[in-house]
Amino acid sequence: MSAAVVLLVAVPILFNAAFAELGRTFSYPDVLRRPAAEVMERVRAGGSALALRWWAFLLSALLMVPLAVLTTDAVGLRGGFAQLVTTVGVLAAVVQVLGLVRWVQVVPWLAARHESADDAGKAVLESELALLNRLLGVAVGEHLGYLLTGAWTALLGLGLLSTSLPVALGVAGIALGVLLVLCSLEFVARPGEHGWRAAEAATPFVYIAWSVWLVALGVLLALA
Repeated sequence: MSAAVVLLVAVPILFNAAFAELGRTFSYPDVLRRPAAEVMERVRAGGSALALRWWAFLLSALLMVPLAVLTTDAVGLRGGFAQLVTTVGVLAAVVQVLGLVRWVQVVPWLAARHESADDAGKAVLESELALLNRLLGVAVGEHLGYLLTGAWTALLGLGLLSTSLPVALGVAGIALGVLLVLCSLEFVARPGEHGWRAAEAATPFVYIAWSVWLVALGVLLALA
């Protein structure tokens, strides 16, 4: 069994398991809409167990780097188009990692300082967390992450149409890629706490479908 197949099956499972655990223990992603003081209090309460859950989620994003590289070769893409698909996939993984790493390294540090700070210090730390969430969370992790993941998925789906794999797999990849790109527009020209509600509601379901698609690709490659 090739490394690409293992990653195509294992990474979506790790991604969804970590996401589900964060939802169960940290009310993620709804907690991101809560006041910064409440978020930091919940981070402190979660302790090391919560940090490890974030690390697992981060790992699922980091593993997308070898997944993107190996999948291009495994499906038989070659030449300049293969390089494009790989580059977009690696960039998608990198921005997702940049968006998530704050929860492992920065947010626990801010939360610890927040507990002992005076009122003025607490206000500063809360502003810093809000800015981090908007910059690394919304702008980098969500907007650029969804956008590049969608582009990679659509490009890979397009490439699959020229392989011996089922045409439906390629068509599904293109469709899912377009949906992920649309989900990336949630906060474009919408500067408030809530953006495009349809994108917010659709994103979890699109990512579940995307995860199933990756697993299906891995299984079909294993059987080929």
